Amino acid sequence: MDDDYDTPSRVTRRRLLGAVGGGAGAVAAAAFTLPALAFVIGPALESEPEHWEAVGAPGDFTGDLFRPRVITLQAGAGEAGKGLVYVRRRTAADRDTTDDFLALTSRCSHVGCPVSYVPAAQSFVCPCHGGVYDFRGVRVGGPPPRPLDRFLNRVRGGWLEIGPRYSVDSALRRYSPRDPGETLDGIGRYVYPARPTTP
Repeated sequence: MDDDYDTPSRVTRRRLLGAVGGGAGAVAAAAFTLPALAFVIGPALESEPEHWEAVGAPGDFTGDLFRPRVITLQAGAGEAGKGLVYVRRRTAADRDTTDDFLALTSRCSHVGCPVSYVPAAQSFVCPCHGGVYDFRGVRVGGPPPRPLDRFLNRVRGGWLEIGPRYSVDSALRRYSPRDPGETLDGIGRYVYPARPTTP
């Protein structure tokens, strides 16, 4: 029996073929794994550019009534990417925001059903599960876990522009946008963390 067959100083045919086979297997595994990881992780790391859209002159909006406006929520999706936003001028009761206007989403924070603004009651009502929001978009009844989402806004060139959406907790503190059904109160902000693509 040859004692130096397994000695580390000597490269045998068996060791060479084993190393080449292991290297080829690693290359083949990487060829399948890396594109799959890029497909799964890549979109989560892409950040979307901020989109601002003009919705009218500042004088078109008063503090006593929400005006509905259609804006593009998802660029490149055609009519399916459009959504309704309710806009009014900020009043003295809106101490939680420094924006001159309040822009609320038309999507319920429970499961995303469209809410309707009822001017006589100065509230928003969701017909799906009975969610009710007050004049500031704060939940006052039903199953929604948080207030209506809001939009940043600004006045540029004589036009009111609506910008990125953000979510608020029950104290109306700002957070990056969350999906319907995700609460931001208590441990909810940790259970439902922000996506890496949202500021």
